[in-house]
Amino acid sequence: MDDLNSGIYLLNIYLKDDQIINTGALGKIKYKKGYYFYIGSAQRNLKARIKRHLSKDKNFHWHIDYLLDNAKIVEYAIFNAKKSLECKLFQCLKNNKIFDVPIEGFGSSDCSCKSHLLYSKEKVDLTRHLKQVEQEFRIIKPGVKN
Repeated sequence: MDDLNSGIYLLNIYLKDDQIINTGALGKIKYKKGYYFYIGSAQRNLKARIKRHLSKDKNFHWHIDYLLDNAKIVEYAIFNAKKSLECKLFQCLKNNKIFDVPIEGFGSSDCSCKSHLLYSKEKVDLTRHLKQVEQEFRIIKPGVKN
């Protein structure tokens, strides 16, 4: 990740219990226990963006900040791709039966996507599912946080 300044990223987030979370402008939302997958982009300072998401000490700015305050990132992947492919990655993964779109408008206020958050009740082999988009996205360096 050290040599990549911009791109898109995918966070694999685990929420251990059902919770109602105040999610900024989206209001109070009921989140189910399970795995959430957030697709985002940073057209500069990608390393700093990932570091910010991994940190618990931050001001809340985006929808994802509210979820991450109550859940933990278990894995992430970054892609050498332009911002326009952020939506394409979401669409590719959304088409897989294992994922649901849990919250409309989450992380997608700057595009026409329904959301940029996906959900699965069960643990997902992220590498296997990313192979579906392997031709269009090159994983630069996956990272894992336990």
